[in-house]
Amino acid sequence: MANLRELCKEDLFLSSGHRMCAGCVAPVVVRMMSMAAKDRNVVVANATGCLEVATTIYPYTAWKCSWIHNAFENAGATISGVEAAYKSLKRQGKIKDDYKFIAFGGDGGTYDIGLQSLSGAMERGHDIVYVCYDNGAYMNTGIQRSGATPKFADTTTSPAGKVVPGKTQWRKDLTAIMVAHNIPYAAQVAPSHWRDFITKGKKAIDVDGPAFINALAPCPRGWRYDTAEGIEMCRLAVETCVWPLYEVVDGEWKLTYKPKEKRPVADYLKAQGRFRHMTEEMIQEFQEQVDRDWEALLKRCGEA
Repeated sequence: MANLRELCKEDLFLSSGHRMCAGCVAPVVVRMMSMAAKDRNVVVANATGCLEVATTIYPYTAWKCSWIHNAFENAGATISGVEAAYKSLKRQGKIKDDYKFIAFGGDGGTYDIGLQSLSGAMERGHDIVYVCYDNGAYMNTGIQRSGATPKFADTTTSPAGKVVPGKTQWRKDLTAIMVAHNIPYAAQVAPSHWRDFITKGKKAIDVDGPAFINALAPCPRGWRYDTAEGIEMCRLAVETCVWPLYEVVDGEWKLTYKPKEKRPVADYLKAQGRFRHMTEEMIQEFQEQVDRDWEALLKRCGEA
């Protein structure tokens, strides 16, 4: 694989000059998927959200490929419909070129509002790649909690105060839910580990059938970190095992990165303003849950 500096020179399907917030990692996720799809014809469906709104402010667009905007809840249905139409036209000889179909959605439009649409697309076996850029809340509409929001996080609908310590539920394990659909490929990635990310993105694109990529995409406004620290937030999530990197190929789980020394979750939590209210007891509870999840993952991957 070429180095990252060389890959950045490629003609990617998301251009610079978009209007995403400074420090947002979502466009980095898209550009890394674009690097993985290098030299491929792609059609992109984009669920309503930060990415859609900020990259297509009328009359401009940052997309240099065929691109479809759809509602929060139906990116999976939209991209699977386009893929089905393409296969029909291909059989009829009306299309000669090969295409790949990619959907992007935030965690609000993927974990929650769009879950039924995504589940249907995965179960039917469409030859698509669905990429969730997970920033842990409904950032586009005011930082409301989502199914991806970590426990104890302070959001506008789970505000931390004297009575309630932020969100009171643990986050949903969406990657495992997608694996349960018996799809050929699913993976969890973080832009801080770019080679791992692009390698998995290419595998997802090359696979025959549905693939799912869950990508960590920190948000400076919702997470409350300095805009220059987005990739560092990803690295901390991986090194503390809050966001482990793995892939599942035809039902076989494989850990793709194992920290040499697992860092305490306090390093991750204390770097973000959304967790600044947490007590040592809450941090310990968070640590214990991460430890349980990490041990369970090691067992699944045969590394216990």
